Amino acid sequence: MTTGFQHLHSFLAYLALLGIIFSFVYALIGALSGRSFEEKDRKFGLFGLIPAHLQLVIGLVLYFLSPLGFANLSGETMSDSMSRLYALEHPIINIIAVAVITVGYSRAKKLTDSRNRFRSIYMFYGVGLVLILSRIPWAAWLN
Repeated sequence: MTTGFQHLHSFLAYLALLGIIFSFVYALIGALSGRSFEEKDRKFGLFGLIPAHLQLVIGLVLYFLSPLGFANLSGETMSDSMSRLYALEHPIINIIAVAVITVGYSRAKKLTDSRNRFRSIYMFYGVGLVLILSRIPWAAWLN
């Protein structure tokens, strides 16, 4: 069961990253072009938001199922960089990243000025993307 969740989590990571990058670039182009923020622009913001939330839910399930997650938390975990990444850094930073992305999307819905709405999406999604990229276990991805 853990293996299935690991594969799902790895596959969804690509979709989440593509969705966040797409939403970021789309909002950046919208802000730079000066066009008005419409309903379709809000929906394009969902391309990054929904996969990020799905990835978070699958990741949290995996965190409690996997021996690398919650079960690995101990004093010795902090001395091993790979164990610390899986048990502490990766989950916490990614929870923060998804929260930042969610705040950016929610804020864009409430603003009235089109440029500020686009800016909210690209700035918050950009920060979330940088956070996510900083804590991806690249060693596992590149194998």
